[in-house]
Amino acid sequence: MLIDSDLAARAADLIAQSDGLVIAAGAGMGVDSGLPDFRGNEGFWKAYPALGRARMEFASVASPRTFQEDPALAWGFYGHRLALYRATMPHEGLALLQSWGAAMDHGSFVFTSNVDGQFQKAGFDQRAIYECHGSIHHLQCLEPCCSKIWPADDFVPDVDANACRLRNDAPRCPECGGLARPNILMFGDWNWIERRSELQAARLEAWLEQVRRPLVIELGAGTAIPSVRHFGHSVLQRGGRMVRINPREYAVGSPADVGIAAGALDGLRAIAAALAAVGR
Repeated sequence: MLIDSDLAARAADLIAQSDGLVIAAGAGMGVDSGLPDFRGNEGFWKAYPALGRARMEFASVASPRTFQEDPALAWGFYGHRLALYRATMPHEGLALLQSWGAAMDHGSFVFTSNVDGQFQKAGFDQRAIYECHGSIHHLQCLEPCCSKIWPADDFVPDVDANACRLRNDAPRCPECGGLARPNILMFGDWNWIERRSELQAARLEAWLEQVRRPLVIELGAGTAIPSVRHFGHSVLQRGGRMVRINPREYAVGSPADVGIAAGALDGLRAIAAALAAVGR
């Protein structure tokens, strides 16, 4: 996909003028690392053929009800994702973003709807990341019996990928011994423990209070699940500017902002080339 060099140059100018970088990332951010984004049922079923054969929709599988009714299936799905995210290396676009933020007075902060932990894996400060839907790398009690959230590091899922079912023991709550689940906001979820994400949100708000010229670089965030878009617009209302990189939904609301029709990595590379061209 050919990227307009003038747009990339305008984005580079916005980076140079900003004192804090807000990285707002949706599901499309991970596509360049080889991660599925589950765009519609067809994309989901392609990634999980067993669920496709059963005609199970993403919203049905990704719910607390599935953990209650069929834990082996629920943990087959989430266990496979956990292993996939652990094995995936972040693409070079994350390093570009990290370097741009490091050159700004107030650095950078990540807002993401992704639960994959790729920003932490790429070396971003975990205290400067807000995962608004939680993290697959953390667990909580399914019930829940308590407000405890703990790392999933000790859980190594053994998944039958053909059947999408967990073969080994599922993780248990250390308090009550009941079934554990990922600390992720699922569909129809009234028992997600928000404490970890709430602390992240508070740190983000405190950081934004210091920034006078914030720039949002939004990547792979569409309108189907608009959490990232809503957040980006809230930064614009505080006087920020926007660079939106998206292959389909790239329009921006102001001529002062920049919309680039591209995948995350291609768009970031084009901006990096524009910065290099002027010696930045």
